[in-house]
Amino acid sequence: MSRVKKKVLVIVAHPDDETLWAGGTILSNPHWECYIISLCRGKDEDRSVRFHNALKVLNAKGAMADMDDGPEQIPLEDADVEKTILSLMPPGHYDLVISHNPTGEYTRHRRHEETGKAVIKLWHRGKINTDEMWIFAYEDNNRNKYPEAVRNASIYCILPEDIWLKKYKIVTQTYGFKAGGFEAETTPHAESFWQFVESDAASEWLFNLINLKTL
Repeated sequence: MSRVKKKVLVIVAHPDDETLWAGGTILSNPHWECYIISLCRGKDEDRSVRFHNALKVLNAKGAMADMDDGPEQIPLEDADVEKTILSLMPPGHYDLVISHNPTGEYTRHRRHEETGKAVIKLWHRGKINTDEMWIFAYEDNNRNKYPEAVRNASIYCILPEDIWLKKYKIVTQTYGFKAGGFEAETTPHAESFWQFVESDAASEWLFNLINLKTL
């Protein structure tokens, strides 16, 4: 548990992503001043209420938008995703920004990918002001297993059992996902992140990822 006070911004596509992929890290750092934004489900009366209840458990504040999140996963315009992020995030400097991987955390959800790409681009263009960025590092071996933390990522941490249980309760009780369902079974016991302290390095990494996907 860290006692270092940091101003932290967490940018996710959906309510519950903050808990699944970084909840243990947030719970382990109660001195963080954490603001969490979700780009989707803002008008979903059930999910939005649960999101704000989760924020209380995480000792965080936050806001939501209502970008299209239909099952068809119709691609969103990059400019619209970026505009939505900027409209939700409080202005100013952050010690740390945490967000999705541009390739997602599992195979596949387009909104995760679009969010991760937009966050890196905004940082590189100076629209997000932060000392460093952590990108979720998980993989599911093309749906052959539940998402797992990447062991050789920049940051890899096995959660203490009490922290994991708090995280699991947010998923199953606060968000109401059933035990045995995807979200509950996915809830990782370890969390990992790709860490960047320079926007140029993150931008180059993104460029290489995009090129690799198009080969």
